[in-house]
Amino acid sequence: MTTPTPSPQRGRLFVRPSLLENTRIAEVLRSETTGGMLLIVGALVAIVWANTPWADVYEAARDFRVGPEALHLDLTIGTWAADGLLAIFFFVAGLELKREFVAGDLRDPRRAAVPVAAAVGGMALPAVVYVGWNLLHDGELAGWAIPTATDIAFAVAILAVISTHLPAGLRTFLLTLAVVDDLLAITIIALFYTDELHLPFLALALVPLAAFAFLVQKRVRSGFLLVPLALVTWVLVHESGVHATVAGVLLGFTVPVLRRDGGDGPGMAEHLEHVVRPLSAGFAVPVFAFFAAGVTVGGVDGFLEALRDPVALGIVLGLVVGKTVGIAGSTWLLATFTRADLDEELSWVDVIGMAMLAGIGFTVSLLIGELAFGQGTQDDHVKVGVLVGSLLATVLAALVLRARNRVYRRICEAEERDADADGVPDVYQQD
Repeated sequence: MTTPTPSPQRGRLFVRPSLLENTRIAEVLRSETTGGMLLIVGALVAIVWANTPWADVYEAARDFRVGPEALHLDLTIGTWAADGLLAIFFFVAGLELKREFVAGDLRDPRRAAVPVAAAVGGMALPAVVYVGWNLLHDGELAGWAIPTATDIAFAVAILAVISTHLPAGLRTFLLTLAVVDDLLAITIIALFYTDELHLPFLALALVPLAAFAFLVQKRVRSGFLLVPLALVTWVLVHESGVHATVAGVLLGFTVPVLRRDGGDGPGMAEHLEHVVRPLSAGFAVPVFAFFAAGVTVGGVDGFLEALRDPVALGIVLGLVVGKTVGIAGSTWLLATFTRADLDEELSWVDVIGMAMLAGIGFTVSLLIGELAFGQGTQDDHVKVGVLVGSLLATVLAALVLRARNRVYRRICEAEERDADADGVPDVYQQD
């Protein structure tokens, strides 16, 4: 009688990250929660103001030009917020993305496969849904990329509002998904929303970028040296015709992650992230939201008219349906083909809830909308579509995740229990 060969252990999805990674992610999400709250407040103030008798004051402030005309930088306040302040946001995204590839979960192909597949599916399917809907209804195809982005700050703020205790594995998945999403979004902006390319300026931008890279590789932390180089890089990228936020990502990519001595502890990238993230989450993104979200709806009739635009409805369907099916479907396909199981105590309902939450596509969606259509009636319809789609995604995700909160709370209590009070949760010592 032959002894049956034991089946190989199946892989697991959404497993708990290492203690160091879990601690870092918890700190990042706390910062994003505060920024997300400010983002929501800024957007609400703008929407309300834009629909009052004083809407012209809001528009005048948004369209007021300031800056040196000789350098082609006499931009409106709204453009400064979109091109300048969001460059800070993308600088942090660049730092975070490089850290994930060098020292985080993305350095392990097996762990990276889940968020990368989810991000790709979560960007491809919303674009397909948008294009399909607009082809059927003779709409504008230029906004195909609008529903592809996920707003991590907004999503995390919603989690805080509905008091959901996400397990560490799901928190890691959400943050890593958002990081990959940011990379794909800035790639789309650079490749598809560059009208004119001036190669001399782009070549010149490499000079201050290289100088910035040299200094950070030498672990020089002086803001008096780094900030001017970053500003010159931003100006030259802006002059080249490539959207200026790309400069932020490029600068972030130059910063080393690991310490020079090879020891543990925060490296240069983590140091700069600690310094710049509060500025990004607490100021840059909320101010952009304030100047980007203000849309004069024109009452119920104006609201319904905006939603009858195939562009607006395509955005809503892309964010609500495309994101959910794209992320959950990609994750299910990956699990099926790799024969991987979900981590213990999690179910596919949790994956669907996270996919719905990723349908909150506020900041970058509004940015891409402005790049695709400029200011005007079409852009107002884009804003209505983004707002309605993000709101629907919020409500649906809240319903699903709140229904599972009892399970999440039990998992979180087990992950945070420290019976011997040594500062290390017991689950990590057991592992």
